[in-house]
Amino acid sequence: MLRTLKRQHPRLLIDAAGFEALARRVNTDPVLADWDRQVRRQADRLLEAPLSRHVIPDGLRLLETSRTVVERSYTLALMYRLHGDRRHAERLWRELEAVAAFPDFNPRHFLDTAEMTHALAIAYDWLYDTWTEPQRATIRRAIVQLGLKPGLAAYRSGNWWPKATHNWNQVCNGGMAVGALAVADEESQLAEEIVRHALASIPGAMASYAPDGAWVEGPGYWNYATSYNVLLVAALESALGSDFGLSKMPGFSQTGLFPIYMAGPTGRMFNFADAGEHFGRAECLEWLAARFDQPVCAWFAATLKHPSAAGMIWYRQPGRDPAAAGLPLDRYWRNAEAVTMRSRWNDPAALFVGLHAGSNQANHNHLDQGSFVLDALGQRWAVDLGPDDYNLPGYFGPQRYDYYRLRAEGHNTLVIDPGRGPDQDPKAAAKISRCGFTPERAFALADLTPVYAPHARRVERGVAMLHRRAVLVQDELSATNADVWWFLHTPAEVALAGDGRSATLSLAGTKLSVRLLSPAEARFEVRPAVPLPSAPHPERQAANPNVRKLALHFADARELRLAVLFVPLDGKTDAGWSPEIKPLQEW
Repeated sequence: MLRTLKRQHPRLLIDAAGFEALARRVNTDPVLADWDRQVRRQADRLLEAPLSRHVIPDGLRLLETSRTVVERSYTLALMYRLHGDRRHAERLWRELEAVAAFPDFNPRHFLDTAEMTHALAIAYDWLYDTWTEPQRATIRRAIVQLGLKPGLAAYRSGNWWPKATHNWNQVCNGGMAVGALAVADEESQLAEEIVRHALASIPGAMASYAPDGAWVEGPGYWNYATSYNVLLVAALESALGSDFGLSKMPGFSQTGLFPIYMAGPTGRMFNFADAGEHFGRAECLEWLAARFDQPVCAWFAATLKHPSAAGMIWYRQPGRDPAAAGLPLDRYWRNAEAVTMRSRWNDPAALFVGLHAGSNQANHNHLDQGSFVLDALGQRWAVDLGPDDYNLPGYFGPQRYDYYRLRAEGHNTLVIDPGRGPDQDPKAAAKISRCGFTPERAFALADLTPVYAPHARRVERGVAMLHRRAVLVQDELSATNADVWWFLHTPAEVALAGDGRSATLSLAGTKLSVRLLSPAEARFEVRPAVPLPSAPHPERQAANPNVRKLALHFADARELRLAVLFVPLDGKTDAGWSPEIKPLQEW
């Protein structure tokens, strides 16, 4: 396998000719010139930063330190390659020397080991000719002893992460493979076995991109997983001349579009699962743009405004915005079972709605099937609260669905017969059963029946964007004496009408009308974003003081059709306008 290994360094992601070409482009491309100035300032600030230490603040993860070293390796190494300032190389050496003296890279939480190995591999390879032989030996020893050998033990022992189908697989395999390729000259037998294991393992995770590039862990973990997936593919190509067919796996060529569709016009993500609203940077989008000829991915990366060393080496073009690229306004993402619809691209005041179904067994999932987010007038009106503290007791174990933010009641969905247990079936999955997208009416239907069984015989939710000016959320339920709650989480001030049939939401000088069209006897109420009395109330979970819930309650529901209309009060649509309410089967 290593017979095609490029013997010269650098060979990871970029070679010497690539660095020379990048230096020339920095002098001619205004985007790269600006990024170079910003990254150089970052490198200069690192000159006085304290060295990284082996600190595990939560008792489990060294991950923050590993990520710090990754950032420092890329930044200082690239700036030295481009500008030759010895201070950057000397500062990077002090960092590497300190890390190489660590007792371990915390292999019990193997993400930490993988990321630290990645950091050392880049520094070792990119500045190989700069280091003295004793320095190279020090870095190489740390890569092998603290990184690759624990990784090989994990592969040989049948550890769980090589069999995982989520981000752990890509991060751990990516870090191990990059480390192996960095030292493959001196440690050929070890490196070959590591690369073989990584190539055997990673298709299990990459299969999750099928059929069209969605990621079930949500947009935040798409970023983490795909960044390391791209790292692995790019390193194999640059060091061995082949990615062994990985980039041709179904869905991978389209996955760069996924975060673009998950981003609302406000810039906030449709953050289902353990994802936050803010995306951070994503250098892998630059690679995806170039590899699959998708300039829109480069455009989206540029909107994130996070110039970095890794972004510089993969930057090829300014990109093309979604409207110019001809992207449809709406899309259904299979496997993740997510739909987003919007009124326009490139308009921060556009109307946007995202609906999530999917599997409650997906990694990092919440019980959020049927939940939605809503943007309009430059604001996010219906919010997903995001994850809670990962260090809460049982957060990834038996207490996971005791925490409000992870339960259905902590999302913009239905709660049926609330009790002390999970309020959706943790083993069930919901599908987008039907959708259609036209300029006048875009809609998606989610069959939520499996996640609410045995509380109801049928539960469906439909979300429609009407004339690109209003959003209708319609639920239909068949049950026997079910206790049903409908929730909407919002940061807005809520003013209920006297009859309780409508509410005006106010946020940052803008207003949104919310009207209950069906059933006639229901009334809105406003509640704090806290658990229901019958739900678990574990200590230490996050409070949500700046969020309130618009709620509907049906104590004895049997056959229920619940329709709520959202209209931005921008003068373009009559606030009193009511669409015809049709059964979901007629949508």
